[in-house]
Amino acid sequence: MSEENQNITRLTINGKELVLIGTAHVSKKSADEVKEVIKAENPDSVCVELDEQRYQSIVNHDKWKDMDIFKVIKERKATLLLMNLAISSFQKRTAKQFGINAGQEMMQGIESAEEIDAELVLADRNIQVTFSRIWHQVGFWGKMKLLMAIVAGIFNKEKITEEELEKMKEQDMLNSMLDEFTQHFPRLKKPLIDERDQYLSQKIKDAPGDKVVAVLGAAHVPGIKEEIHKEQDLEQLTKVKKSKAPKIIAWAIPIFILAIIAYTFMSNPSVGMQQMMSWLLWNGSFSALGTAIALGHPLAVLTAFIAAPLTSLNPLVAAGWFAGLVQAYFRRPSVEDFESLSDDVTSAKGFWQNKVTRILLIVVLANLGSTLGTMIGGADVVRLFIENLQG
Repeated sequence: MSEENQNITRLTINGKELVLIGTAHVSKKSADEVKEVIKAENPDSVCVELDEQRYQSIVNHDKWKDMDIFKVIKERKATLLLMNLAISSFQKRTAKQFGINAGQEMMQGIESAEEIDAELVLADRNIQVTFSRIWHQVGFWGKMKLLMAIVAGIFNKEKITEEELEKMKEQDMLNSMLDEFTQHFPRLKKPLIDERDQYLSQKIKDAPGDKVVAVLGAAHVPGIKEEIHKEQDLEQLTKVKKSKAPKIIAWAIPIFILAIIAYTFMSNPSVGMQQMMSWLLWNGSFSALGTAIALGHPLAVLTAFIAAPLTSLNPLVAAGWFAGLVQAYFRRPSVEDFESLSDDVTSAKGFWQNKVTRILLIVVLANLGSTLGTMIGGADVVRLFIENLQG
């Protein structure tokens, strides 16, 4: 092996030798280094910064063919899947620029583990858990900004230099894309980096054998060096914490809106009718607009317009789900759409052209439109209510 460098960290925990390799997720140099280190060290276990979902996407490029888009919508996973694909897009575009495969260093870790018959350990927390824990911490405007940051990432065509690529070793891939966002929401560092440092450190420490090599994004190495000396509760780290406050607010708003419309109808039916029309038009129009921006089928746009005023009064359902299901019915993705998904997500044009990602965009944008319409329509309903009291 070549002379030890700053990307390699050696630790000894309870008599077990741990070798941490800090990598850039789109660096050919990192992949070569992983191969070299694993061959020289001949460890009992190789840990990679992947969960089962990301592992399957690397080793099984045909996994998209098995996706049931109807199931994704019904299980309320459309937003998380779109976030995942958008971040994957950022990584793949950068990798394509340098003529390598995204996640090549992780693939190399997997292959090298097989070559020396070492135990392969998927050491990272499930990415859906990470996204969910982020999602439940940012609040309404945080969610809006997060989605805008991700959509902006889809349209970003800026190329980076090789020097900037090496600097990416200082950041986690998720964090590198959401860097500006995390500056505005510092508490997101906890679920995005800190909690995963804790999870990774425990999985590495628990890996079988006396010698373990771990292939990691370099951003995690300092945190793991600190956390690995502590015992981590993996069960606690994988729970999705949900506050009761959003649920209470979600039910309180429609009850409040319905109550003041009903009161106004009894005191002044004409103003009550204005309130109802305002609620219907603002909700329906913005949700339909979101669906149209995603290039939805005309019946999907109409569905969003009709569903939004009703779903806004019931937190258990959302307009985007109905619009997405209608879109999926009339523009059902073909096998070719699933096969080309990994390539299509590397460009904004591909996101809108691929029938799979278009459905996801419809679900997300219709829901965003409905939420915006609820805020404006609700404010107008309250305005009419106050004017009626004063009249």
